[in-house]
Amino acid sequence: MTALGRGLVDGHLPPEDVARIAGEGLARLPLDGRRLLVLIPDGTRTMPMPLMFDVLERELSGRVAALDYLVALGTHMPMDDAALSRLVGRPVADGQAGRSRIFNHRWDDPATFANLGAIPAREIAELTAGRLKDEVPVSLNRLVLEYDHVLICGPVFPHEVVGFSGGTKYLFPGIAAPAIIHFTHWLGALISSYEVIGTADTP
Repeated sequence: MTALGRGLVDGHLPPEDVARIAGEGLARLPLDGRRLLVLIPDGTRTMPMPLMFDVLERELSGRVAALDYLVALGTHMPMDDAALSRLVGRPVADGQAGRSRIFNHRWDDPATFANLGAIPAREIAELTAGRLKDEVPVSLNRLVLEYDHVLICGPVFPHEVVGFSGGTKYLFPGIAAPAIIHFTHWLGALISSYEVIGTADTP
């Protein structure tokens, strides 16, 4: 994988640099004619989501067969159209912004999940240094199975439950079923916020 971009220690990238760098990265992805689902944060996470939404729409809407978004809410409250409009910086009506649909993850609706298997109790005990020893069922929002590709677009911050937010945390717990959401949060509580926050390699 090739890294793109440039870093600053005392400021922010100007919007035109963000758009250029993100555009270069998106241009490298083999997405032509494919269905793409983008996982995005809710309003509790700070990032220039309107800017990124504009970049994604501009760079991809003519290339992909579908460009939709799923808000990785975990157990947070669903966002109504007004909140979604503020999040993406465009009018959203009935969960639609232009040609793109924006879905809320519904952790409380069993019908929205696809069962992908389970993590065996033995492996759980290994991963958690013996703190937990039960099998954990793994279920994700079934929308991910209706698309060819899933793209994660979100910030990375130190997090008191999982070490750092972002990345695969948008899958687990972001769009996961209650069992694995509760498991990750309970494990974080057992280890303690003091030990977990800012840790790069967490179970």
